[in-house]
Formats: sequence, structure tokens, C-alpha cells
Amino acid sequence: MRALLVVNPAATTTSARTRDVLIHALASEMKLEAVSTEHRGHARDLARRAAESGDVDLVVALGGDGTVNEVVNGLLHHGPDPDRLPHLAVVPGGSTNVFARALGLPNDPVEATGAILDALNERRDRTVGLGLASGTPDTEDESVPARWFTFCAGFGFDAGVIGRVEQQRERGRRSTHSLYIRQAVRQFLGEPRRRHGTISLERPGHEPVEGLALSIVCNTSPWTYLGNRPVYASPTASFDTALDVLGLDRLSTPAVARYATQLLTSTPERGPQGRHALAFPDLTDFTLHSKVPIPFQMDGDHLGVRTSVTFTGVRRALRVIV
Repeated sequence: MRALLVVNPAATTTSARTRDVLIHALASEMKLEAVSTEHRGHARDLARRAAESGDVDLVVALGGDGTVNEVVNGLLHHGPDPDRLPHLAVVPGGSTNVFARALGLPNDPVEATGAILDALNERRDRTVGLGLASGTPDTEDESVPARWFTFCAGFGFDAGVIGRVEQQRERGRRSTHSLYIRQAVRQFLGEPRRRHGTISLERPGHEPVEGLALSIVCNTSPWTYLGNRPVYASPTASFDTALDVLGLDRLSTPAVARYATQLLTSTPERGPQGRHALAFPDLTDFTLHSKVPIPFQMDGDHLGVRTSVTFTGVRRALRVIV
């Protein structure tokens, strides 16, 4: 088997020694080329070249969810083709690693490497669905390039939190769960539109849903993790279906307290519920609009502000080693 290992040397939970051990373990089982990323977008370019070459059977992403997202976008640059494209394998190296953990892989990179090697020996893989976000025609965002995401996207509040966290990381702060919680509180206190939302959800054949203050798009469940605790925003979301949307039409203090508690105590059977929580499961095509520019994120990567994003849930997009 010919494989490309894309290594993020800045991954937060793997040391240089650990990376060397992982590379040695993988190289003992396959013809391996290991390349360390040097700049933003490098992982995407490496994966794209591997997909276009026709000579690579497997691309392994060693890093966090951002590295995985870049690799997936490189592999799918010309569109999904699970039977032709290289398989994907993920070795978790970030602070949260939602995609790898949602696939059932261990969160420890050494254990995950062992699980991947076992899966390769047993010829074990699965085909997963992915989400695609693109610019909406006839809007100011129509020229925004389409981009794939693996586990979630957010339009509004949660994207603002991620933007705040990224600003703190640029100032040298470590990415920790307490940092996310502090920035969530600050985003809430500074949110001018928390009582009257500006977001609308449009679906073919349905009336628009107006006045959402928060919108979370899930491609799988859990939505994220707080340490070892999984958080389920849309428990029905799955790699085998299209996309789920959770919307809240109010972010008042009582509503936030209620739904934050529900998220922290959520289970695979029960997520946020109540008068202000709206769930839309298994959507293939829909658009989120906002009356004003608001933050947007995909797979935990803040992408600036948008007024409109069009989503497509693509079943059977990529084959993954699990």
C-alpha cells in the first residue's frame, strides 16, 4: 500500500518523539511518505496532489480537526468519488479531535495508530457522508468558494465563540476547554442580537423559519467534547444521513442557562428540547440567511462573517479507515 502521511508539527497533543514513533509504526506496514505542513492550506494542497496523482492508496492525517478538514478538502477538490479516491485515515493530534472520536477511534494517537493498522490488516473501512458549504447565488457571498466539513458548521453564536478563542490563541493562550467556556460567556454578554435573532432557514418546499438567534449544523453526533464528555446538539445526526440543524430562537439568560444545562447533560437519545429549540433532521439542501453579517465556522475553524451560506449534505462522500 502506498500512503501519504500529512503531519501537522504544531498539533497540540503530540510531541516530536511521539510523531517519530507513529511514523515508524506506519512505515513498517506500508510504503509511506511523510510530509510536515509548513503553512495554512498546505495539508489541503498535499492531499489534492495525492488524489490527482493516482499513485496513492491512503492519506493519513496526523493533527487536529483543522488538519483533517484541509486533507478532506484536498481529497475532494474535484468532487466525491469514494471508489476512486484514496482512503482517509485520521490520527488524532489536536485538543478535541471530534471527527476521529466520532468515528470510534481512540483519542490517544498511539492507540489510534494501532487501531488503524488493525483496520488495514482486516480491510475494514466505511463510507461517510460529509457537508458542503458554499456561497449563495444572488447574494454578496455568492463568490465564496465551496468547502467541505466533516462534523459541524455554525452560523452565529458558536462561530463567534470560536473566533474569540482563535484571537486568544494568537496571543499565546493554550486551547483548553476552560478557554472556550470563558469566551462563550463573553460572547453571550456582548451579543447584541440574543433576544431577537437575525437568521432564517430556507428549505425547498417549506416556508422559511425566521428569527433564529443560533444555528448549528451537524454531520455527526456528538457535536463536540468537553474533555471526555460528549456533547450532543443533534443526537440523530449521522455519517450515514444528510445534515441536521439545531436552531434556537432566543438567547436570553434563562434560555441560555436552560439549553446549556441540557447540552452538558445530553445523551445519544436526548439533546436540547423546549419552546425555543427547533430541530431539523436529515436535510440535504438548505440555506441560512442573516439580516446582518455574523460569524461563520466549519469544523472549529473561524471563517469570518457571512450573510448567507448554502449547505448540501452529501451521502457516501469519502471512504475512511476505521
